[in-house]
Amino acid sequence: MSVPYGPLAARYDELTGDVPYEALTDWYETAFARSGRAVHTVLDLCCGTGALSLLLARRGYELIAVDASAEMLSVFQQKLFSLPEGVTPPMLLCQRAEELDLYDTVDAAVCCLDGFNYLPPEALTAALERLRLFVSPGGVLCFDVLSPERLRSLDGQCFVDESEDVLCLWRAELEGDALHYGMDIFRPRGQLWTREQEEHVEYLHAPDDLCAALERSGFHSAEVCRTGPQAEQGRLFITAIREE
Repeated sequence: MSVPYGPLAARYDELTGDVPYEALTDWYETAFARSGRAVHTVLDLCCGTGALSLLLARRGYELIAVDASAEMLSVFQQKLFSLPEGVTPPMLLCQRAEELDLYDTVDAAVCCLDGFNYLPPEALTAALERLRLFVSPGGVLCFDVLSPERLRSLDGQCFVDESEDVLCLWRAELEGDALHYGMDIFRPRGQLWTREQEEHVEYLHAPDDLCAALERSGFHSAEVCRTGPQAEQGRLFITAIREE
C-alpha cells in the first residue's frame, strides 16, 4: 500500500469539490489582520494541490508552498499557468513539515485542512520548532485540525467518494491515538478498472496539547476557535504569535 497522496493526487481536486476554500481563505486572512502585523509573505505548509495558496496569491500575498508529496505538487504546478498576469506565482518546495528549510523568514504561516493531524507527536514538535525558525518574530502561525472527538467518531466507518471517472473507497480504524485509513482508488481503463491503494494515518491532537506545544516551541498567545468553516465537522482553528 503506497504512501498518502500518491495515486490520489491526480484525482484529489475532483473528490474534494465540496471544500469551502473561499471561506477558509477568508478565515486565514482575517487571522492575519487580527495579528496586528502587516502580512506580505506567507508559508502554506502541507499545501497539497494549492487551492488555498492560489487564492491567497490572487489576493496579493507572496507564497512559499511546501508539501511532502511530489505528486500533489505536480498537480499544483500545472495550475500556475492559469494565474492572471500580475499575480506572483507561489514558490513550490517538496519537503516534509518536520524538515522545513526555507531561504528566509515569512510574515505568516498557515497549515490548512488538518495537515498537522498527519504528524505524530514527535514530528509535530519538530515541525513547530522548524516553523519558529522561519516565521519572523511577531509573525502569526495559523492552522486547523480535526478534533479528537471528530476523528474518534470515524472509527469503523466506511466511505465512498466518486466522480465521473474515479471511485474512492476508504475505511477508518482507530488504533490508540492514530486513525488509519485504508483507501482504494478505482479508475476506468477501457472496459476494465484499475485499482490503486494508499494508507493515510491521522493523529489525535487535543487543543490544550497543541497550545502547550506551541508555547514550548517559541509561540505565544495561542487561541482556539471552534466557529470557523466546517466547525460542524469538528474542524478547529488555532492561531499563535512567534515570540519576539
